[in-house]
Amino acid sequence: MFRSPPVAFALRRLPLRLASGAYLLNSGVGKLDLDAESAKGLQAMAVNAIPQLGDLDAAQFGKYLAAGEIALGAALLAPFLPSRLVGLGLTAFAGGLFTMYLRTPGMTEADGIRPTQQGVALAKDVFLLAIGLALLLDGGNKRKA
Repeated sequence: MFRSPPVAFALRRLPLRLASGAYLLNSGVGKLDLDAESAKGLQAMAVNAIPQLGDLDAAQFGKYLAAGEIALGAALLAPFLPSRLVGLGLTAFAGGLFTMYLRTPGMTEADGIRPTQQGVALAKDVFLLAIGLALLLDGGNKRKA
């Protein structure tokens, strides 16, 4: 029996991929001209989630962050890349962002989950995590026999 090859793109995933891909691509492009002080501030928060990032020079960190966001955003927008693959990338990236939110002092209320006014900007990254998980866990185009 002839079976068509799996399709990387499905209409049901379009809103997830477009929204997250465009957001990350825009965010990465905005960080291309990041000044040293801003890069240092972002790096200080990122070290809360991944301590090894402290070994990088702040300017180097800023360039890597911009390149990573641009690459991930472009991958999400590329219809020929499998959704599970880009979902894995988005889940890993957003997991790091969410960990940074949880571990950065002053971002959460006393319960450790709800955001403070200062933490709202980072707490919204939970949506990226949810989108990544949805793409990763999607059953694909399997047909019943």
